[in-house]
Amino acid sequence: MAKLPLTTGAYESKALVAEAQRCVNLYMERNPPDSPFPYTCYPTPGLTLLTTATPTTGTGWRGLYFASNEKLYGVCGSSVYAISSTWALTLLGNITSDSGQVQMIDNGTYLVIIDGSSSGWTVKLSDNTFAPLISSGFVGGNTIQFVDGFLVLNSPGTNEWYISTGNEIVFDPTMFASKSGFSDNLVGLQITKRYVYLLGTATTEVWFDAGDTPFPFDRLPGVFMQYGCTSVNSIAQMDGDIYWLAQSPQGDAIICRTSQFNAAQISTFALDNEMQGYTDLDQAIAFTYQFEGHFFYLITFPVSDVTWQYDLSTQQWNQLSWIDNNGVLHRHRANCYALAYGSPVVGDWENGQLYLWDVNNFTDNGQPIARIRAFPHGVDDSSNRIHYQEFIANFEVGNGAGNVPVPVFLRWSDTRGLSWGNAVQRSLGKEGEYLTSVQWRRLGMARDRVFELSWSAPCKTALLGAWVDAQSNNQ
Repeated sequence: MAKLPLTTGAYESKALVAEAQRCVNLYMERNPPDSPFPYTCYPTPGLTLLTTATPTTGTGWRGLYFASNEKLYGVCGSSVYAISSTWALTLLGNITSDSGQVQMIDNGTYLVIIDGSSSGWTVKLSDNTFAPLISSGFVGGNTIQFVDGFLVLNSPGTNEWYISTGNEIVFDPTMFASKSGFSDNLVGLQITKRYVYLLGTATTEVWFDAGDTPFPFDRLPGVFMQYGCTSVNSIAQMDGDIYWLAQSPQGDAIICRTSQFNAAQISTFALDNEMQGYTDLDQAIAFTYQFEGHFFYLITFPVSDVTWQYDLSTQQWNQLSWIDNNGVLHRHRANCYALAYGSPVVGDWENGQLYLWDVNNFTDNGQPIARIRAFPHGVDDSSNRIHYQEFIANFEVGNGAGNVPVPVFLRWSDTRGLSWGNAVQRSLGKEGEYLTSVQWRRLGMARDRVFELSWSAPCKTALLGAWVDAQSNNQ
């Protein structure tokens, strides 16, 4: 029997006849060289409810931040909460807005919250005193960072950015600079390795702390990127690099990361084509997180109702989804993330529920998680019809609960991914049935076939690939 390995993440070409691989709620991990299959597809974590907020106005979680005092803070609707290690919520106060993302950072003494308006708010870390941020040089912002004792913000709708007085929440109206390398406005900023990246609508430039007076920062000579940013909330830092949804005078709908002070595209042609159809590129929301040694950049398009994530370790993409009671896939529930008290925590975009992103939970707060994995096209080198006698999925099996069999479904397309037949059910075995063979027989003939497996088992699973018993038919 021939092996049918999985070596590519989600990749559905604009012409499905070229590639029609789906990878939903699964991430890939490279196996050791002596493994019979090169990659294993593992299930993404589920959601375990920790607590539920009831904000004064609004609904979903807009931001989470684990501060330098080792306390978790969050904004849900209009309400600002301190969140204890037992997940108890303490209401600290309310901000003016009740929707849209917020950003938070602290300088060791105060936590500062901004929401893209001209307003800002502070929380004194020593006693959680909440107050509006009032300073003559403060004009708000939609990104905020901290470096070398300075709070760093952009001035919304301009090409200017500004900083606080050292280690203070006081802002001097003269302590600002302009993104000057090109005439585009500043969308947002991000800091990594103590460099300040200024992302405009069309270009990006880098500044550093030169120790100058009165304004300490200077442009980094010889560094300039011909890529700007489409959505301020798509900007995130991971492993020393910056990731964002990029655009330039030549086009948009690509995702880039920094690489040695240059921009490198990480989105595939398939994903770029997919994003070209989205109407909400400027509303994209992203964050980064680490999970079992993998670093992920997760980006959600809220109106298009879809979530994608990039795995730095494999450089592969997969789709994250939540499934409703009608079987329809939607964007993932996670709207913001923080690693707090040693636990990965996410806030729901639609309600006040705060979750543990739980590797030991195989449901989304009780809702099944749809796992979908399509295989590469199966074709004969001479374009002959292929007779498929057997398909055996290489699953980890036997982890079901008790005597309840765990269903798995196989469907296939003989139109190269353009249409599909009915799914055929088999079992991943009951608890302890570790020798279960997940196989389908007498599967007919096709010149070009795409197989697709799907399951929503509330237990541990893993997919390595498949074996296929197929013979070329010259007729």
